[in-house]
Amino acid sequence: MSPNAQPISTSEHDPADQAGDDSKVEQESSSVQPEQPENPERSKQAIPKPPKKSLFERVEAFVSKLSTRNKFWNRVCSMIWLPYAYRSGITMSGNENTYRATLPFRRFNKNWYNAMAGAALLGNSEIAGGNYVFSVCGGDYTVVCKHLEYKFLRPCHGPAEYRMTPLADIHAMVESGEEFNIAIRMDIVQVLVPMSEKRLAEEVDDAGTGAPKPKRVGRCTATFHVTPKAHHKAKKQRGNKNA
Repeated sequence: MSPNAQPISTSEHDPADQAGDDSKVEQESSSVQPEQPENPERSKQAIPKPPKKSLFERVEAFVSKLSTRNKFWNRVCSMIWLPYAYRSGITMSGNENTYRATLPFRRFNKNWYNAMAGAALLGNSEIAGGNYVFSVCGGDYTVVCKHLEYKFLRPCHGPAEYRMTPLADIHAMVESGEEFNIAIRMDIVQVLVPMSEKRLAEEVDDAGTGAPKPKRVGRCTATFHVTPKAHHKAKKQRGNKNA
């Protein structure tokens, strides 16, 4: 052996070690993958499109919105679909802060001793509360009264006014898109003369003006079950598939 000869390292010439090193490099390179840009077309396809409404559903939604537009269309729709409300003459009015319904003091609503009939006050409380909930939810929901509790306080010898107060955040419930129950408290007062918005605000805020307040003749609490019409349609389709 030559004195200048050096021992040969086995790691430099061992083919098995070289193959192991190459596999490690391949594994490291395969583990680090470049981020793929999102495909906008694929993300659009992932969002399900709402089901297309039929002609009947579009007409029904249009009529529902029309019934809450003003007093005239509310009376026209009541004449067709709510004959009792049409005969009683109950009208709805209000804005974003207040909502009320007025039941006129007419012969159809009176009893034999010339006072507002209890059946008229009770029956129209469901109509008043349901119209309030329907005006907030819109035509894409169905509103059904589940529970009604009325307390008679004193006789009513004039027009009755229903003042609605929701006991929960109804707007947040509607935005959720799910079915829900909502309780509405109604204070029924006797009104002898038409009240202006300013007079109503003074009574609600109790500004201390000393003006006579209308008599409270009753108090009602009504619970309504609100369901999106899309849920009814999906349930019907599931029933047809299972049949």
